[in-house]
Amino acid sequence: MTSNNLSVTPQEDLQLNWATVIFFVSIHLLAVAALWFFSWPALGITLLLHWFFGSIGICLGYHRLLSHRSFQVPQWLEYLIAFIGALALQGGPIFWVAGHRLHHLHTEDEVKDPYSARRGFWWSHMLWIFYPRREFFNYTQYRQFAPDLVRDRFYRWLDRCYLLLQIPLAILLHAIGGWPFVFWGMFVRAVLLWHCTWFINSVTHVWGYRTFNTADNSRNLWWAALLTYGEGWHNNHHAYPNVAKAGWQWWEIDITWWAITFLKTLGLARKVNLPPDQV
Repeated sequence: MTSNNLSVTPQEDLQLNWATVIFFVSIHLLAVAALWFFSWPALGITLLLHWFFGSIGICLGYHRLLSHRSFQVPQWLEYLIAFIGALALQGGPIFWVAGHRLHHLHTEDEVKDPYSARRGFWWSHMLWIFYPRREFFNYTQYRQFAPDLVRDRFYRWLDRCYLLLQIPLAILLHAIGGWPFVFWGMFVRAVLLWHCTWFINSVTHVWGYRTFNTADNSRNLWWAALLTYGEGWHNNHHAYPNVAKAGWQWWEIDITWWAITFLKTLGLARKVNLPPDQV
């Protein structure tokens, strides 16, 4: 799937990227400012977009579809789902997929895993973004770990332009619900979704139970699974990363899997990889 030719940067060479810090701090402050623009419809649009961009765009799209190819959909639908993922403001598809594949290829390695939990909770949660390493953030280097996406013109465009997509999204939200929809649908939604996604990198490698004796410290954590629409069943996922279903037990709620099942019922999802005992 990927090349293992990964150059590494010594830890002592890491430098704080102030532009990144200012960007994330600004979005967090704007999310706090949203308290002065509160309305129940605005809260509703936040929750709706959190699910739509998070579960459909990131969990189903960037993660299970593009990173692991755990199922297939028609190309037009794959493009649409990837576009939804780009609206989540978590990077372009090539960047996201390359980093996640590296995480699985070198899980918890302090040098080769972009967000290794062995480097501490806050590193795996968010500091890896503030201290960017070229091999993980420079397109000419990380592209080698997502060659299937790099070959596609649409994904190259989306990887370059994902940030600009926030502009028409903000305009649309303002047209629908004014500034409350902008503050809550853009900034509060982005902050909540960032931290929910980052929880999978951090807390699910620290707390929870282990169904499978994997070589890493991945865990199944119920509250992380609820916040991330099923991604919190992380030990299951690390044991069988190419399986489309993260929650294996009846009580392991996996909302993203429900969406995949719905697509399968419609005949839009095929070659869905199931757990070994369910094939």
